[in-house]
Amino acid sequence: MALAIAESERVRGTTSPNPPVGCVILDATGKPVGFGATQPPGGKHAEKMALHDAGDRAHGGTAYVTLEPCSHWGRTPPCTDALLEAGVKRVVYAVSDPNPQAAGGAEILRKAGLDVEVGVLAEAVGKGPLRAWLHYARTGRPHVTWKYAASLDGRVAAKDGTSRWISSEASRREVHDLRTKIDAIVVGTGTVRADDPALTARDADGMPLARQPLPVIVGTSEIPPAAKLKTTALHLRTRDPDVVLSELAGRGVVDVLLEGGPTLAGAFLERGRIDRVVAYVAPVLLGAGPEALKDAGVSTITDAVRLDVEEVTMSGADMRISAVPQRRNGVHRDR
Repeated sequence: MALAIAESERVRGTTSPNPPVGCVILDATGKPVGFGATQPPGGKHAEKMALHDAGDRAHGGTAYVTLEPCSHWGRTPPCTDALLEAGVKRVVYAVSDPNPQAAGGAEILRKAGLDVEVGVLAEAVGKGPLRAWLHYARTGRPHVTWKYAASLDGRVAAKDGTSRWISSEASRREVHDLRTKIDAIVVGTGTVRADDPALTARDADGMPLARQPLPVIVGTSEIPPAAKLKTTALHLRTRDPDVVLSELAGRGVVDVLLEGGPTLAGAFLERGRIDRVVAYVAPVLLGAGPEALKDAGVSTITDAVRLDVEEVTMSGADMRISAVPQRRNGVHRDR
């Protein structure tokens, strides 16, 4: 399953609105003989890619898949049919498909006499390459990760507005890698006016990579004529996070990286539309300057949005914190 997760991670950011699924086929002796991952929309699913790679060696073998094999006809035939036709005897998958149209594959395989196991490395898959898609499938909204870099005292820029570079070179490289795996980057008009960002994913030499996320500008203000994003970005003339996410969902966007300033982040947080926070905290003290977050609807400590920390690692000299808002009554705070 770890190999299947690696296959899934390899295509993350290229499959939306379909899930980035990974699959590994073992032959009858338990030897890995087929590897595959979901292709861009209209292409083959992970199981079919892995079965094609395995060929006749799949007969009598085992399929490890990160998501329950689909049982419905969409742009391609059901993956359950492909597994049965290949003569696979056992299927192991990590998480069940929350989409009612596609679910039920496990039961079909069981009725056909296959040994089916569910739940292997489910947490790693659910918090990894399938995190955004599972959220999208369950809620109908894109998954939003708020990413920011700040000083140790919580400032995203100095008093004069300068912010390059608070974070380390290692953190910046990591962010560009993250950009290659998401569907859209969202910023506000204030960030465009202040920083004139390009919102591109670049390699270590600063060259744009082949695949780029959709740049999105949020806000009613006009974009400066000379701005880098003037002709490349989708400009949504609204301040309402739900309008933004609805528009992006309609365009097949599943995974969103929120890189806007403190006002935009506050609007999304107040509405309960931040699903994950990735913070790069640099060992720098500024003492003054804009904070990372403001106007989030928190007026007293009881209104505080508390987070569950998933991971704390070092990124160069910076501390990288990944956390998710705690759930209340089974759902994220939704005001």
